[in-house]
Amino acid sequence: MKNHIARSLKITLILTALCGVVFPLTVFGISQLTMRDQANGKIVEVDGIKYGSTLVAQQFTSYNYLWGRIMLIDADAFYDYFDAPTLFAFPSNIDVTNDAYATLLTERAQMIAVAHPTMAATPIPYDLVTVSGSGMDPDITVPAAEYQIDRIAASRGIDKTVVAEAIKKNTTEKFLGLFGNAYVNVLLVNLTLDGIIA
Repeated sequence: MKNHIARSLKITLILTALCGVVFPLTVFGISQLTMRDQANGKIVEVDGIKYGSTLVAQQFTSYNYLWGRIMLIDADAFYDYFDAPTLFAFPSNIDVTNDAYATLLTERAQMIAVAHPTMAATPIPYDLVTVSGSGMDPDITVPAAEYQIDRIAASRGIDKTVVAEAIKKNTTEKFLGLFGNAYVNVLLVNLTLDGIIA
C-alpha cells in the first residue's frame, strides 16, 4: 500500500510540474517570442492611455462613429473579486428557422435604415444586423464599413473622403490576396477619426 501511495504522489507531482508549470511557461515563452502583440491582447495605448484591444469588440452607438456588429451585452450576470460587474457578450443562439430570428433581423434592419437614409437603395450588409459567433467580433466587412460613410461624415461635419480614408487605412486585406475576406477593425477606424492615432 505504501508503495502505491508513494508512486501515486510521485506521478501527481511530476504531472503537476509538467502540466502546471513547464507547459504554461513554454507556451507563454513561445507566444512572447513569436506573437507578442497578440499574446498581450493587442492593446491600443497612446500617451499612457489604453483605449482597448483590437481583438475584442467595443460597442459604439454614436452617429459619430463606425458601428460594429450587434452586441448582446450582459453586465449583471458576472462580478469580479471586488463585486464590480463584469461585461459579458454572447451570441443569440437563435436558430435561423425560428420566427424570432426573422423578427430580430427585421427590427435591426429598420434601425440601420433609419440611421442611414442616404443608403436606402443599397442592401444592408449582413454583419450590421447579425451577431458574431463569439458575440465580440472586433471587425466588420468592407461593405459594412463603407455603408456607414455618409452617416459618419454628416454627423462629424467632415468630407466623406476623410471617413473613407480612415476605413481604407484600417482594412486588412485577404490573406495572400486570395484567402478569406478583407475586414475593417472598428476600434482603429474610430480612433483614427478622433485623431488619437494617425
